Amino acid sequence: MIFDSHTHIDSDDFDADRDEVIQRARQAGVKLMVDPGCDVASSERAVSLSGSVSEVYAAVGIHPHSAKAADDAAFDHLRTLYSAPKVVAVGETGLDYHYDFSPREQQRASLERHIELSHETRLPLILHCRNAEDDLIAMLRRLDGARHGGVVHCFTGPWEHARTLLDMGFYIGITGIVTFKKATEVHETAVNVPLDRLLVETDAPYLAPLPHRGKRNEPAYVLHTVQQIASLRGASGEVISQAVTQNARRLFNI
Repeated sequence: MIFDSHTHIDSDDFDADRDEVIQRARQAGVKLMVDPGCDVASSERAVSLSGSVSEVYAAVGIHPHSAKAADDAAFDHLRTLYSAPKVVAVGETGLDYHYDFSPREQQRASLERHIELSHETRLPLILHCRNAEDDLIAMLRRLDGARHGGVVHCFTGPWEHARTLLDMGFYIGITGIVTFKKATEVHETAVNVPLDRLLVETDAPYLAPLPHRGKRNEPAYVLHTVQQIASLRGASGEVISQAVTQNARRLFNI
């Protein structure tokens, strides 16, 4: 059994064949997955999907790309979703200084409100971070963001930042990027993260691993990530699969 800890299966990329995608995940041994919202609408879709598909759990939040829309009304709406029975996390939230689709000040304000939501709901955080590790770590420290745990998903930063986040109590999520030959920092992280703090994910429909790079990603492909991590660590795929599944179940209380 494998747990895809971060997949946007609610995305309209899957509207034409979502049932088939979920069936392929089942056949691949992907028995659990978390679908994080990126805005109010996708959070609603994730919650709805979690109610109809046994393998799917939801997270509720606003991606930093959409932080400019994270006003009082949006957060009031999000609060109505946290009572759904299969909502297991706050997010995806965080900081993205690579694209800057929302002004950085608004990204930081949105992240602060998500941390407050984590405190209110006692749910872990799902964090996105790109080219913003120093600010993210500083905010998490200042606001006690690690109080209820969480994961920095799709981690691509330097190992020294991963180590700091681990010391704070966070899990580290590894995507199919680990299968790319030039992703040396991700390779280093995948080797060095303690086995009890490692998660795997697809981030589908994005970031398809080899041999599917450039195509639409889907939860079944998390197997390639598991196999590559196993190879890098000199471990069996079964050991990695069991560990990451236990870790995700522990983090999300499933």
